[in-house]
Amino acid sequence: MALTSSWKLILAAIVVLGMWASQSTARTLPDASMVEKHEQWMAQFGRSYKDDAEKAMRFKIFKDNVEYIQSFNEAGAKPYKLAINKFADLTNEEFKASRNGYKMGSHPKSPKVSSFKYANVSAVPASMDWRTKGAVTAVKDQGQCGCCWAFSAVAATEGINQLTTGKLISLSEQELVDCDTSEDQGCNGGLMDDAFEFIIGNKGLTTESNYPYQGVDATCNTKKESSRVAKITGYEDVPANSESALLKAVANQPVSVAIDAGESDFQFYSSGVFTGECGTELDHGVTAVGYGKTSDGTKYWLVKNSWGSSWGENGYIRMERDIDAAEGLCGIAMQASYPTA
Repeated sequence: MALTSSWKLILAAIVVLGMWASQSTARTLPDASMVEKHEQWMAQFGRSYKDDAEKAMRFKIFKDNVEYIQSFNEAGAKPYKLAINKFADLTNEEFKASRNGYKMGSHPKSPKVSSFKYANVSAVPASMDWRTKGAVTAVKDQGQCGCCWAFSAVAATEGINQLTTGKLISLSEQELVDCDTSEDQGCNGGLMDDAFEFIIGNKGLTTESNYPYQGVDATCNTKKESSRVAKITGYEDVPANSESALLKAVANQPVSVAIDAGESDFQFYSSGVFTGECGTELDHGVTAVGYGKTSDGTKYWLVKNSWGSSWGENGYIRMERDIDAAEGLCGIAMQASYPTA
């Protein structure tokens, strides 16, 4: 009888230990799965860290971001989706510091820029996509240089150059980063209007292939710069806080726009019409290259970004159009401008 009781105790202990082990495994499995996910992500995007401490810190940020993305998508409350992209091990603050370089209101607008050539346009197409009309180059990647302003201005210049000459030529952002230094600050930010001023005074821009992008501030190479292939004669600002005025402009050419792209939903945007929470603290320069309407009637702007083709919809984002606020979603209608030929 004593032997039987001992065996019962032993069996009970084994059961309890088994339950503890099972619970412990259940607790560690999600973390183990996340570790594996992080390793796969590092391999996919070629990411490495200097030591274990940095890796542990980046893993924690990655884990928090992945959990946010998963919970957002599972909720299904918005018409857009988020995804784990190459920014997944960055905090939102780090992301903004490295990618968003639009300097909102750094100096007054030039008083001579007052006309709006599309003011009297009375009819516009129901939709527009300048990509299909050959006026948009492939999506580019600014890297960790805050020169979005240069990519926005160059995209708009590439567009008007194609519409004027019939030739789509990829132009040099690095020329602006290196040489346009009187007002703009290279990787530390700038304004599209200042870039247009430079291009006018410089009598044009050279090609991307002649003056390739480096993603860092460098000394202006005047020899490369002297080979100019695309010129503009001026630029105009779209009347502020008017999506209808912006529509008239985008119906006629790609337009530089500034937006507030500081939220996590923008960092991890993947697909759909973006309707996310954002303010009007303009911090990022992009290019409106079209507009349209989804099958369910949601109006949107088609926006070319400069974070590479792995972000968003092959490097693009569709942003909700015609919202209640006059400044547009994320302030897209606040400081739009375009070059003239």
